[in-house]
Amino acid sequence: MSQESSSAAYFLELIRQSKRGKFKIYIGMSAGVGKTYRMLQEAHALLKNHIDIKIGFVETHNRAETQALLEGLPVIPRSALFYKGKAMEEMDLAGILKLHPEVVIIDELAHSNVQGSKNEKRWQDVMDILHAGINVISAVNIQHIESLNEEIKKITGIEVSERIPDWVLQQADEVVNIDLTADELITRLKEGKIYDLAKVETALQHFFQTHHILQLRELALKEVAHQVERKVVSVVNPQKLVSERFLACIGSNHQVAKTIIRKTARLASHYDSKWFVLYVQTSSEAGDKINLATQRHLINNLKMATELGAEVIRVQSDSVAKAIVDTAEKHQITTLCIGRPRLRIWRIILSNNLFSQLLQKLTAVPLDIVILS
Repeated sequence: MSQESSSAAYFLELIRQSKRGKFKIYIGMSAGVGKTYRMLQEAHALLKNHIDIKIGFVETHNRAETQALLEGLPVIPRSALFYKGKAMEEMDLAGILKLHPEVVIIDELAHSNVQGSKNEKRWQDVMDILHAGINVISAVNIQHIESLNEEIKKITGIEVSERIPDWVLQQADEVVNIDLTADELITRLKEGKIYDLAKVETALQHFFQTHHILQLRELALKEVAHQVERKVVSVVNPQKLVSERFLACIGSNHQVAKTIIRKTARLASHYDSKWFVLYVQTSSEAGDKINLATQRHLINNLKMATELGAEVIRVQSDSVAKAIVDTAEKHQITTLCIGRPRLRIWRIILSNNLFSQLLQKLTAVPLDIVILS
């Protein structure tokens, strides 16, 4: 049996185990590694096994090899939407739900839908499809995972705008890494198999540099290994699950808060644990005392925390340290995550009232503190 047939057979077995749709994600380090190609190979294998499979949305980017694989596969036509006077195409969510195929292929999981669509993001469409009992095979690149956003920006210098919450990846029954070496990927690029030849030189000077690719490849491999480890623990040895509970404490500084939220999300994901985000609003940060931009950033950060799977807690208090300790005790927190104070630690202990109060109050509480840079 070929690798594709074996993979299809295993996924078919998963399908039969539950009424909720099964979810398989192909993940890669960048565009051009072959995620869409592999999904279409699997679609052909499932079709040969008489599975009712449909193509919900595939983006071939005019790559000849990928385009050729679409031949012979049943495609659900895209829906037409008008936005700012222009006709746009989107995946037909209603059409997929009405046809109710056994398996549907949906590319570009992090895609933002055209305004006027039922959902803002394609991953939300996928959740609707899974809840309807339809099995989904999808794909995403590592740079689209929310909690890795800042790390990706440090590596590539690019802030990715289309992202998926980490918990979406954790919903997957299977996560498969599509891996190439840096040399193989660059060779594909130079051969015009990823972008038009006119764009190759620019790509080589920016995103497709060897040191970028190697770092992204490492992130992708680690992420898939982590997902496999979670699966093994939950299925094979569930008694090993730890009962960690994380609390991320944020303020109104939106850049610092964003970092704390994302890093705590990674920690919680690693331990497969429940986590919370706490914002203590002091009287100096009342709605009529902070500007609208700060309020908007705060709302966006709390929304991001919710999308990443956190339970958001807002408390009004002028005693921030007491509010943190009270919240930690109430929710049985095991690890407190806070931002790194701006002063050197010895000066803080001597002069920073908040940090000093917090340390004093935590001496009697069995709680670990993680100071995030």
